[in-house]
Amino acid sequence: MDVDLARTFLTISETAHFGKAARALNVTQSTISARIKTLEDMLGQPLFVRSKLGTTLTPAGMKFKSSAEMMIRVWERARQQVSLATEFQSLISVGAQLTLWQQLVLKWLPWARSSLPDVAIRTEILESDGLAHRMIEGSIDIGLTYLPANRPGVEAELLLDEQLVLISASVEDIEPGNPSYVYVDWGTAFGLHHDTSFPGRDTPALTMSPSMRGLAYIVEHGGAGYFPIRMAKPYLEANQVHIVTKAPDFQQRIYLVYDSDRKDERFNTALQGFRFIAVRENEA
Repeated sequence: MDVDLARTFLTISETAHFGKAARALNVTQSTISARIKTLEDMLGQPLFVRSKLGTTLTPAGMKFKSSAEMMIRVWERARQQVSLATEFQSLISVGAQLTLWQQLVLKWLPWARSSLPDVAIRTEILESDGLAHRMIEGSIDIGLTYLPANRPGVEAELLLDEQLVLISASVEDIEPGNPSYVYVDWGTAFGLHHDTSFPGRDTPALTMSPSMRGLAYIVEHGGAGYFPIRMAKPYLEANQVHIVTKAPDFQQRIYLVYDSDRKDERFNTALQGFRFIAVRENEA
């Protein structure tokens, strides 16, 4: 079966729209329709139901989805292995959300280059949705995320518990509701806990995605926001910021996600490296 057919099917199942899938794959909508018609003819079953509200999978489509995901993973793995230079035995692709790349991947890389000299490593910074998609299609082998996706063939392992504390760079304690408060969007779970702890708050003047840049902004311009205590440690030690002790703190879990079908020794060593870095971070 043509891999493009499976990739098109999966893109439609994720976007729930033929037009959005066409834009995502950079092809015309008629091409998308033709591919799905070919796939349905091959399988002898309709795969989608289209309506004004969007596109949904038929029972046959739901059954085919896991097979399509496996097909893409196998193809991506084969494509990557065939393209390897002769001095490398395998390739490991790592994706992480920005803050986790800065906190964990950069510390893992020197260890990996020393421990796995015959493995080519590729790293990418991805948002959680993009990471989940790339894990499914097999172009990312290992991921670090706050929001693991429950997908076939992808294992999610709790790696670290982050403690998010309210960090203020101003003399006074700034809390939500203050114009200088910066809402750092750590995801759905954080948002729910935040709303429970600070009910009735107004829309913040400034919202940021999680990153070291957000903390640097607060240090430079004043204000406050929630950040992992590990990230804020250098600024705390330099007395550039302080923890607002009367504000609640929150837990933010970090997950190691990886291809559960891959069992080779080098891959397991790479995973152990992340576990080693996590233990070292906990002890810091």
